Amino acid sequence: MRYLALATDYDGTLALHGRVHEPTIRSLEKVLTTNRKLLLVTGRELDDLLYVFPHPHLFEWIVAENGLLLYKPSTKETVVLSDSPSNEFILQLRSRGVPVSVGRNIVSTVRPHETAVLEVIRDLGLDIQLIFNKEAVMMLPAGFSKATGLAEALRKMGLSPHNVAGIGDAENDLAFLGMVECSAAVGNALPAVKKRADIVTEGEQGDGVVEFIGHLLADDLGSLDATLHRHHVMLGTSDTKQEVRISPYGPNLLLAGSSGSGKSTLSTGIIERLTDAHYQCCIIDPEGDYETLEQAVILGNMDHTPNTKEVIQILENPDTNLVINLVGLSVQDRPSFFKTMFKDLQDYRARTGRPHWIVLDETHHLMPAEWDVPTALFSPSPLSLLMITVHPDQMAAEALAAVDAIVVIGKSPADRIENFTRSVGESMPSLDFDRLQPGEAVFWNRSAGTEPVRFEVMPNRSERRRHRRKYAEGELGPDRSFYFQGPEGKLNLRAQNLMVFLQLAEGIDSETWMYHLRDHDYSNWLRECIKDETLAAEIEEIESNEALESSQSLAHIKTAIEHHYVLTPHTHSSSPSLPSPSFRGEKNI
Repeated sequence: MRYLALATDYDGTLALHGRVHEPTIRSLEKVLTTNRKLLLVTGRELDDLLYVFPHPHLFEWIVAENGLLLYKPSTKETVVLSDSPSNEFILQLRSRGVPVSVGRNIVSTVRPHETAVLEVIRDLGLDIQLIFNKEAVMMLPAGFSKATGLAEALRKMGLSPHNVAGIGDAENDLAFLGMVECSAAVGNALPAVKKRADIVTEGEQGDGVVEFIGHLLADDLGSLDATLHRHHVMLGTSDTKQEVRISPYGPNLLLAGSSGSGKSTLSTGIIERLTDAHYQCCIIDPEGDYETLEQAVILGNMDHTPNTKEVIQILENPDTNLVINLVGLSVQDRPSFFKTMFKDLQDYRARTGRPHWIVLDETHHLMPAEWDVPTALFSPSPLSLLMITVHPDQMAAEALAAVDAIVVIGKSPADRIENFTRSVGESMPSLDFDRLQPGEAVFWNRSAGTEPVRFEVMPNRSERRRHRRKYAEGELGPDRSFYFQGPEGKLNLRAQNLMVFLQLAEGIDSETWMYHLRDHDYSNWLRECIKDETLAAEIEEIESNEALESSQSLAHIKTAIEHHYVLTPHTHSSSPSLPSPSFRGEKNI
C-alpha cells in the first residue's frame, strides 16, 4: 500500500460553514477500516475546532492553528511547537483598531487589516509572517506553516510524506499540499490551489473529499498516478532533448552493463536523486561498492553481517537511508541471506510503505539463475526495485519477469537487451543504433511497450564535482581554453582553466579586458567550453551592464566564478602559457 494516511484541511474542505456533513464522516470512517490513518490540518484555533467538530477521535493527530499546535485526540495530548505571541504585540494591534482572535499560539484577524498588522510587526521588530486563508489573516512566527506542523505529526507517527495524500482549498494549504505525495484541491478551491494540486475534484467541500477518498480506496490512487509527474526521477536526456524519467513508485528497474561501463555512476546518481527527494532507499551491497554513498548509514563490514533487527531499527527513521554491506559474506551464502532479508524488508514495507526503493547490487549473486526462488518473494510482485548486474542472463527467472524497465550502459547494448529478452522468452525490440558513446545509455520501458531510447546520463554529484575541479584547476585542451588577445590581436594568452583565467584577467590591461567583455566572450566561453549555463547567464548580465568600469566588472566576474567553483592555487599548477604556433592570432572562445 502506497498511501498510509490522508491529511485534510477543515474549513472549505471537510466543512461547509463550520459543519461536516454525515456522508463525509462516513467516508472518513471507511478510510480507517483500511488501516490507514487520518490527519486534520487546520488554521482554526484548537478550542474553537473542538467546540464545532464533534468527531475529533477520527484523527490520529490534529495539526491546529496553522501548524503551531498538535493535538492527539485519543490521549488528549497537546504539543506546542512555537512560543506564544507576546502581550505587547496583541495590545499594539488592538490599540490600532485591529480586531484579533488569540488562540493558544496563533493570532488572527481579517482583511483589510493586514497593513496595520505589518506596521506593528515593523515597529516592534518582530519576526512574524502573515499567512492568508481567503479573508482570514493569520500571524505566525517565521518558518512555521501547516507543512511544518504536519511534518512533526508524521515524524511522531513514523510516516514519510511520500506515503501521504492531502486535500485542501486555500492559500494556507499550499505548503502542506506541496509536501505530500499526492495533493488534491476540492472543486471550490482557489484558482492558485487548483493550479498547483495534482488533481482537482469535481465535488466541492465534503463532496470533493468523498470523491477523493473513493479513488484512494478503489486502487490506492493508482488511476491518478499518471498525473504525478512532479515526483518523477530523471535519468538523463535523449537525443531529441527529451528528459528520460521514471516514476518514484512501482517500476522495477534493471540496470545492466559490463564492469567499468559506468553502472555505479548511473546507479549512484539515481539513488542520490531519490534520497534528495526524501525517498528512503535500502541498498543491499554484496561487494562494498557503496561504502562512500552520501546520506546513508553503512551497516556491515568484513567482520559483521547485519541482521534484520539492526536493519529495521535504522529504517524506522524515514529520513535515514541504509547500505547493507555484505562484504564479509561469502558468495555461496548470499542467496540464503537475501531470501530472509528481502522477505523481512517486504513485510516491513507492507506496514510502513518503506523503504521506498530497494537497490540490489550484483543481483546475480543474490538471486542466481539456478536458485529456487521462494514463491512468497515474488507473489505478489515486489515494487520499486533497482536491480544492478553485469549478467542479466545469470539472474533468476522470477526476478527478470518482474522487470518493468531496463537501462543498459557500456559496450554492446543490443547484446545485453537480447540476453534479457531471450531469458524471459520475448521478442527483441528494434534498435536504431548499435553502439553507445561514453556517458550514454539505453532506456527501454518494457511494461509500456515503447521502443528503446538512447540518452545522455545525468551525472551524479561526485561526477559533477570531478568535472568542476577539472574546469577550476585542470588542463583544458587548446580548443577549449580561453585566449586573451585584445582588440588588435597582439596578445595570445591562454587560460586553460578558471584559476588561470582569473590570474591572467588581473594582469592584463583594461582595454583588452573590456574588448572581450563587450563581445560577450567570457559568457560564450563558459557556456560553450565550460558547459556551465548557470554561470554563463550570470556573467552575461555583468557583460551587459554598461555602467560598470573595467575593475568593477572584473570584480563581479571573479566573485561569480568563486561562488560556483572552489579555486585552490597549487605550487605545481600550470602557469599561464602561450599556445602552440598553430593557434597564434586566432580567437578561440
